[in-house]
Formats: sequence, C-alpha cells, structure tokens
Amino acid sequence: MIAPGLLPEGLRDRLPPVAEAAVALTRAVADAIAGYGYERVAPPLAEFEEALVGRLKAAKAQDLLRFVDPVSQRTLALRPDITTQVGRIAATRMAHRARPLRLSYGGSVIKLRATQLNPERELTQLGAELIGRDTVAAAAEIVAVAIAALDAAGAGPITVDLTLPDLVDTLAAGPFPLPAEAIDRVKALLDAKDAGGLAAAGADAYLPLIHAAGPLDSALARLEAIDAGGVLASRIAALRAVAAPLAGRATLTLDPTERHGFEYQSWFGFSLFVDGLAGEIGRGGSYTILDGRGGEEPAIGFSLYPDPLIERLAAANARPRLFLPLGTDPALAARLRGDGWVTVAALDERCDAAALACTHALVDGAPTPV
Repeated sequence: MIAPGLLPEGLRDRLPPVAEAAVALTRAVADAIAGYGYERVAPPLAEFEEALVGRLKAAKAQDLLRFVDPVSQRTLALRPDITTQVGRIAATRMAHRARPLRLSYGGSVIKLRATQLNPERELTQLGAELIGRDTVAAAAEIVAVAIAALDAAGAGPITVDLTLPDLVDTLAAGPFPLPAEAIDRVKALLDAKDAGGLAAAGADAYLPLIHAAGPLDSALARLEAIDAGGVLASRIAALRAVAAPLAGRATLTLDPTERHGFEYQSWFGFSLFVDGLAGEIGRGGSYTILDGRGGEEPAIGFSLYPDPLIERLAAANARPRLFLPLGTDPALAARLRGDGWVTVAALDERCDAAALACTHALVDGAPTPV
C-alpha cells in the first residue's frame, strides 16, 4: 500500500503561499517577455518518443520518462525541455511565419532522474526563443529580455556570465591547432581551469584563456591581449555590443571557455544568476533547430528555472489576509479587495481569524492586526 499523500521521488505538491507565488511570478515573467513582441505558445506535456528524441540535442531516449499510450499504442515521452518543442512548432506549424519569429513559453518539465544538487524532477521552465536569427543584435535582445523577465519577477540583483561555446573549436582550427582527438580533452581542462593539465597536454597556447575570466571589462582586456591572429577580434566586438545596452542593469562577467550546459550552443552563451540563490537561475545562447526540410535554422533564446526564486518570493511577499466577520457589507468587502487586501469571509460563528491564517481582522470597519 502507498501511504496517503506520498508522491514519487522528486515530485511535490505546491502549497500556499508558494503556489500563489508561482502563479504571480509566471504571470509577471510572461508579461515582461510579451512586451518585447514574443508570442506565447503552449506545447503538450508529452509527445511521441521518436519525434521528441529526434529533436533533442542534450538527451537520449534512455534519459526520458516514457510510457505507452493506450490510444495510439505508441511510446510517448514526457518533455524534459520545452525549447525543443518550441523549435518543432516554429519549423512546422509556424514555418510560414516571417523570420525572425519571437515565441515564449512556460510550463513544467520532467526529468527522469534527479541529481544531488537538485533533487527535484519536476521543474518550472519559462523562456523565450528568437527563431531565424543568431546575430549580435539578436543576442543583445535576448539577454535584455531575460534580464527584464527577472526584474519583473522581483529577483533582485542579477549577474550575467557570458561565454563563447565555439571558442576552442575556432582556435583549434586556426591559430592554435589541435588534433581532433585532443579538442574535447582541452575543453574539459579549460572548464576545470587546470593549467597543469593543459601544459601536460601540450596545449600551452590555451593557458591565457584560463585567466581571461572575471568581470567583463578586465576579462575582455585579457582576451584582447591573446595573439590569435585576429580570430578573437570579432568575438570580442560582439561581446562588447551585447554588453553595451546592459550597463547598470546587471553585473556582467565573462568565462570564455565555460562549457557546462553549452555543449550544443554555437557562438554565444550566457548564464543567469540571482544574488542570494545558489547556482544558475537560467541559461541561454545561440543554437540551431531542424527546419523540417533537412536543414537547420539559426535561433537564440533563454530558459529560466525559477523554482528557488519562487520559494524565496513566497516567504518574502506573502499578501496580508483580512478576516471579514459575519454580516460584513459586500460592497465594503469589494472595496477592500480593490485596495489589495485578500479577504477571508466568516461562514459561521466557528470561523476564527487566527485559525484561518489571517494577518488582520475587520474591526469597526477598519483592518486591525490580529
């Protein structure tokens, strides 16, 4: 027998006030993104496994929670990511729309397994995708939209860490040649900031990249000092163009060889952090989607995973609850709700303000702390 109320590992109920905070945050983020011209789409929670796996770049069939559909007798999979579904919609149902196509989304995603750092298997994912462009202008817009979304959610001070996912591949094919079999090893060593390992691997030319990380201005100066035959010039110019409109809106840092979570990004990527929260709150960058004609289409976007932020906002922004005793004038109650109060009306003499978790009670027509 399963105990009443027991849920599968990694799944949970959201109770008050966290559930209310989740709705408020989702609405605020959606409105902020919509203000930049991004139209909302809502893909289904499950799709045919074969079609979903064919578009996923960071997961395989064995990474998905799957089940057999009793109607079609086909294997379905619960989505681990909404970005892939947005790409499918753009390439099929909205293929006729002019590019750039701006789409936004929000919903739950399901992971097959949790991790020690994140024990939750059901996550909230919110975001936006700009389909048909991955230019510097598109990158600047998508980072600005991500910051606006977090601002609207009341996140507090934000840090944006920029990266160049294809940097090692670009250098290995040009000024700092590497054998094909050594490229992944060098990427891993750079990601670990392992200077000794790079030297031992004969990749001394890549050592300066370890030090080209930190606050954006100083990191870019160190990146500019690397003699790469001009290969880095366009990347540096692009980063400056992306960063320029963000001055004063967020703290900007650079880690040019960061690769965790950016394995399938192209030239540009970024991570989003919020003061007081451990780990990333979101991530974005440039990538490609299958265009439905056997080719690929450029795109750029971001995803937010705001569950830790929801928990914090629920604790900090709980709305005051006003107890209305029996016989309260409905017109007065309506005015109080219009003023921002959450009203809790007594239904009988047994109703008690404190027991119903009210912060205030209406006494002689005025809200009074309980």
